[in-house]
Amino acid sequence: MAITVEAVRFGYRGAEVIRGASFTVPQGAITCLLGRNGSGKTTLIRLVNGILRPQAGVIQVDGHDVARSPRAEVARRIAFVPQEHQGVFPYGVEELVVMGRNPHLSLVSRPGQRDYAVARAAMEAVGVAHLAGRDYMAISGGERQLVLIARALTQETPYLLMDEPTSHLDFANQHAILAMVRRIARERGVGVLVAMHDPNLALAFADRVIMLQEGRVYREGPAAEVMTPAHLQALYQMPIDVVQLPDGRRMIVTDER
Repeated sequence: MAITVEAVRFGYRGAEVIRGASFTVPQGAITCLLGRNGSGKTTLIRLVNGILRPQAGVIQVDGHDVARSPRAEVARRIAFVPQEHQGVFPYGVEELVVMGRNPHLSLVSRPGQRDYAVARAAMEAVGVAHLAGRDYMAISGGERQLVLIARALTQETPYLLMDEPTSHLDFANQHAILAMVRRIARERGVGVLVAMHDPNLALAFADRVIMLQEGRVYREGPAAEVMTPAHLQALYQMPIDVVQLPDGRRMIVTDER
């Protein structure tokens, strides 16, 4: 029961972006894609979600080939949280969250009592139930990100994909959102694949790390084993050290000036 990526290749207009990537995303843990800009993180997220199709290799979710599965079936297995969402219509928060039930509905059916109950439970889980009646575009960026996570939870999928969900958030909201995602992964057994820029956030919240270097998997495994000074220096091409704080936590630092 996992997402498996096997020897996947993909390119745009003849330029290869993903070069034979292979890795696993287990349930009940946060797996972080870490790498420099242009390393292929967002492309891999889109491939796993079925938005893009591999030009070679296979991506499976619990044994089902994503590229050969109908979109509705993929959406019942994988939920996606984008970097940001700019609404076109003035949806209310609860209205937007209940849209997460769409993969479970027919083309002509409307959300019922159970669908709204699932949506309200998801809003409670992420702490946005008090925003149910608000205009989605009138709330803060951090609140919008939590609403998108609630919508993804409303899909009731075993896997959650997140593409740099903290890139536009302040320090406090970054940590609040990732702590909440970690709790959901552990309590609900959800497998989370998240692309990140900040290696310190990955070190603090990820169970597993996949280091991407020019579209290739440079290192993969438990975060504590993968995020060593030598691996981080090779990934970012700069002097890096990992120091231990008095409370036992670790932090990535650099003396680059």
